[in-house]
Amino acid sequence: MANEVNLNLDPRTFLNIVPERMAAIQGAPETALPTEYPVNRLMKAFHPEWQYAKISRVEQHGKDAKSYTLVPDREKGTESFAYFSAGQYVCVYLAIGGSRLLKPYSIRSAPAAALEGSYILTVKRAVHGYENGFASDYILDNWAEGGNVILTGPEGNFTYELLRDAQHIIGIAAGSGITPFCSLACAIADGTENCSLTLLYASRRADEILLKDALDEAAAKTNKVKVIHILSDEQVPGYEHGLITAELIKKYAPPSDFSIFMNVQQDMYDFCNKQIELLALPSRRIRRGLSGECKTPAAQADYPGVKGERFTLTVNIRDNKQNIPCAAGESLLVAMERAGIAVSSRCRGGECGFCSAKLISGEVFVPAAFDKRRLADITFGFIHTCVSFPLGDITIDAPAYRTAQG
Repeated sequence: MANEVNLNLDPRTFLNIVPERMAAIQGAPETALPTEYPVNRLMKAFHPEWQYAKISRVEQHGKDAKSYTLVPDREKGTESFAYFSAGQYVCVYLAIGGSRLLKPYSIRSAPAAALEGSYILTVKRAVHGYENGFASDYILDNWAEGGNVILTGPEGNFTYELLRDAQHIIGIAAGSGITPFCSLACAIADGTENCSLTLLYASRRADEILLKDALDEAAAKTNKVKVIHILSDEQVPGYEHGLITAELIKKYAPPSDFSIFMNVQQDMYDFCNKQIELLALPSRRIRRGLSGECKTPAAQADYPGVKGERFTLTVNIRDNKQNIPCAAGESLLVAMERAGIAVSSRCRGGECGFCSAKLISGEVFVPAAFDKRRLADITFGFIHTCVSFPLGDITIDAPAYRTAQG
């Protein structure tokens, strides 16, 4: 038979392999091997460790938000930006006082803009207490045209996937959570993405709607994008009023199959999750974007409570050991950043695993809503430091991390 394996090969046959290979080597041309192969160039283009940028334009949105158009900083070696999928984010490298941190921001421009040499990031000040504005406040108060910015390559899986998602997407957004949907709407409008988007966008007031002009422009270009505004604090003709409930989703969802993409603050996730359960959708049809950091562990239903307000966090990085203070209400990642320790991170919401560390001793609280670790990580004692909170003194082994230069 054609697929039969000959199990009676003469062992002496293998003795000829080495001479044959040596002859091939001797007969090869003396041309020098390339210093870089095409696959390496492709990898660097799509997954750069760092991207160096300049701020070419700043656009003000009301009093609390700005959009920053970034272009490659060729003087520092970035000739072009990495391409991305609508819905992905980049992390901004920030040095604020003695702290070093990476803060994720969704790219709000269309992927096609990256091919033309730009990203747009929209940053909103935390004005309603959803999060402390340590990074965002710094950016809004300090970034200006001509300034330098250091970014990671694009990350994240809050993207449309033909084999996983329904062709019609119901988007649920609030506040600055609109940015990945703005990218998706623009990508649908220019033909990059082949899907439909009905966006349920929650704001407090009509004058607080972020990126309304960009969304209106995308919707005007195609019938595949529809934007429904929901206002919680006022009633305006033509807008929905109240909260995003299961009934409201049913009102605008197609009668056939659809996926839900949701990108809101954590307290709104808690509400919307209960509403979406009433729709009885398969789990693969529900996608969640960056939920942000868990900044108030005591507000989590499964928080066990803790005696004491401050503990000692011992961080081992190779042969270097540092003992730093860590408050009960702050994550291990934030404690390390405050102490100026360069550590790896990306999503800051427990999902990506870039900030993973080995728990050597002590006990931490990991909120169930943010615990996205693999079973192997849990079994062998690895934690995601961005969503791990001390319940006493802690010792961890953290990986070495190469910081950005410049």
